[in-house]
Amino acid sequence: MNVIEVKNLTKTYKDFKAVDDVSFTVEEGIIFGMLGPNGAGKTTTIECAAGLKKPDSGQVRILDMDALRVGKKLYDFVGVQLQETSYQDKIKVKELCDFFASMYENSSDYEPLLARFNLTAKKNNYMTQLSGGEKQKVAIILALIANPKVVFLDELTTGLDPQARREMWAYIKELKAEGRTVFMTTHYMEEAEFLCDQICLIDVGKIVITDTVEGVIEHAKLETEVRFKAGKEAADYLRGNLSEVRAVEYTEGFVKVFSEKEDIITDIILLLNGKHIAYKQIDIHRPGLEDAFLKLTGKAWRD
Repeated sequence: MNVIEVKNLTKTYKDFKAVDDVSFTVEEGIIFGMLGPNGAGKTTTIECAAGLKKPDSGQVRILDMDALRVGKKLYDFVGVQLQETSYQDKIKVKELCDFFASMYENSSDYEPLLARFNLTAKKNNYMTQLSGGEKQKVAIILALIANPKVVFLDELTTGLDPQARREMWAYIKELKAEGRTVFMTTHYMEEAEFLCDQICLIDVGKIVITDTVEGVIEHAKLETEVRFKAGKEAADYLRGNLSEVRAVEYTEGFVKVFSEKEDIITDIILLLNGKHIAYKQIDIHRPGLEDAFLKLTGKAWRD
């Protein structure tokens, strides 16, 4: 079942088309990640998808409701954390939670949420007294006060240290375990690989591909690089006898083999052993999501 359906979404700011005829769906109970370079259209897409910004054209349905027309009722089922969120300087955590709770007819008790995110002791602190990680926790709490079925998280972990980021990952996994659907944007490839069941690459306002992490990597048709120490005879022999490779290079005592074939290392070892050619220090670099991201996006930079 699809809980989010976006069709032909377009949004323009003056002469700049931030989102250009974007379409995708998000299945129930998954973590869906949207990735793209700065200015690719991630935040505009999430704002339009969450019903916070009106697109120039297109349709958005969330939980079978028209997100652009249903109005306030949508936010009884949807929680949103935005990248650019500012709070009053002299507002306390408790006061902010009380304010958000007053906006919903059936809001959740936020005290258990404060405890869950280890913020009970900070509820009487002003927001300006919190660390970056604590402010991000408050942002999630505010998004969860309505007990939503769908949660939008826009670059939640940007600016956090590695420990705080890992802690946030655990909380996002918990949201999925509770049966919620999570739509998130992120700049971190490791984060997307760890969290997302499905990812969508967006570049200059257009969808490049929507697939699993493995599917995106496969789509990019990237090469595995095998590097090992051996004599020049090893490189010469492999060039003449190794199939499905783009190149075999020899530099300063090391042989490098480049191939799209995933198990090319097996062919290399069989050939070298069969010819009794000595080798050592084998290192394999298999392409990951970051490699695929760099190949498939960045059109504006390349242009």
